[in-house]
Amino acid sequence: MNNVTTTMSSDEGVVGNFVSRRLFFLQYLHVLEFVVAVLVFVVINSLRQRRRYGLPVWPFLGMVPSLVSGLRSDLYEWISDILCEQNGTFRFKGPWFSSLNCVVTADPRNLEHLLKSKFSVFPKGPYFRDTVRDLLGDGIFNADDETWQRQRKTASIEFHSAKFRQLTTESLLELVHARLLPVLENAVNQSISIDLQDVLLRLTFDNVCMTAFGVDPGCLRLGLPEIPFAKAFEDATEATLLRFVTPTCVWKTMRCLDLGTEKKLKKSIKGVDEFAEEVIRTRKKELSLQTEDKKQRSDLLTVFMRLKDEQGKPFSDKFLRDICVNFILAGRDTSSVALSWFFWLLEKNPVVEQKILAEICKIVNERDDMKNGADLKSPLIFRPEEIKKMDYLQASLSEALRLYPSVPVDHKEVVEDDTFPDGTLLKKGTKVIYAIYAMGRMEAIWGKDCREYKPERWLRDGRYMSESAYKFTAFNGGPRLCLGKDFAYYQMKFVAASILYRYRVEVVKGHVVVPKLALTMYMKHGLKVNLIKRHESELQFT
Repeated sequence: MNNVTTTMSSDEGVVGNFVSRRLFFLQYLHVLEFVVAVLVFVVINSLRQRRRYGLPVWPFLGMVPSLVSGLRSDLYEWISDILCEQNGTFRFKGPWFSSLNCVVTADPRNLEHLLKSKFSVFPKGPYFRDTVRDLLGDGIFNADDETWQRQRKTASIEFHSAKFRQLTTESLLELVHARLLPVLENAVNQSISIDLQDVLLRLTFDNVCMTAFGVDPGCLRLGLPEIPFAKAFEDATEATLLRFVTPTCVWKTMRCLDLGTEKKLKKSIKGVDEFAEEVIRTRKKELSLQTEDKKQRSDLLTVFMRLKDEQGKPFSDKFLRDICVNFILAGRDTSSVALSWFFWLLEKNPVVEQKILAEICKIVNERDDMKNGADLKSPLIFRPEEIKKMDYLQASLSEALRLYPSVPVDHKEVVEDDTFPDGTLLKKGTKVIYAIYAMGRMEAIWGKDCREYKPERWLRDGRYMSESAYKFTAFNGGPRLCLGKDFAYYQMKFVAASILYRYRVEVVKGHVVVPKLALTMYMKHGLKVNLIKRHESELQFT
């Protein structure tokens, strides 16, 4: 009897356990079904919002998952594709309580509105200044209001003086013929490939230091010595740009803890500061020893050193340091990076190269000495009036800048409620990114052939015709239009003509060319090329 009772109790226990487990499983299944249903709803709802906003909008994360995907591939192409789908403007939604919310636009009407019509309503803004202050300080690229106006006015007077123009053209001529061409000729004689982007960055660095600061760093010379400042400057611009795609609280925490890209930025800025401080220290010493009867320097740094601030005191070394760094960014990176993309495009478009060469040869052959039998072995130096005549070359450079602008994106911040011409509403404090790179890929702006390299789009009856600064924004527009635009074209034309007349530039087979994520559009792996000396027969155009 006891055995039977024990057996029955055991069976009941087994049945009870089974039922309990079954109930627990059913409850777990219901919870799982609920979670799956919620996830499916979230995914479908997020993907549906893509039609309205251009990208999926995820709870808490906003559009960041899509941004991460763009960063892993080509961020500039990713932005371009979205803008093309969204008719030129879209709102980027960052994570909740982050600083990444902004309006991104490539609509020329909007650019004219923010760069010209409502210029005072769209300053760089506190977000931009805070993000780049460690590198650019209060220099002209980062400043607003009176600080910007004072620097702009001083620089404008100097840039337009006959003395400064003469200095820039003379120093460029010396650099090209005494340094650039010997370096290129050495590469040809030794049958070695060179990184043309690196060589051009060295050229423009020496040029800006000689004209803006009155010092010659000797960056471009045989052997191409390593220049610590150049590497530090490139690393600093790359790390600074990454702040714009990182929540402010994150990069500020990393800066405090000296981690990751912020650690790299701190180290890079130290290298930049050391160079700038040495330049300032040297210049101050020279000025203290300079007598009144000596020829006065006309470089930009010296001009600022002689001026006073609003309290009537000389500008601080920190302010002078900011002047140096900002003008290096303006004068070194932009022209050299543009020329690098220009030579890369030429190799892909040999017909354009032949047309440029024909134009150069036609101009050279108009010289009296060429008519009298001078040949390629003569040290040919292009004259300013000849450079001015090179319309097709300028069109080709402009086309390269249209497709690969030296500054691919720029930033503004609206200080009062406003509305863009395309109807986009802007609340006070909204950050606005204008995508210059994307503008060159908009069919609505440049037509169905917008992705083609076509210099002819810049010519009218064979003469170069510029486009609206709000359609072609490589040199910015409105009151912030690039002060050095004319010299930049002269510099690029002089360098390009001097190289193309003597050499064919061939990109090394298999070399990968992609843009680097930085404030300026460096080529990530440089531009490895082989130079082939031109035969005299290549220069015979009729």
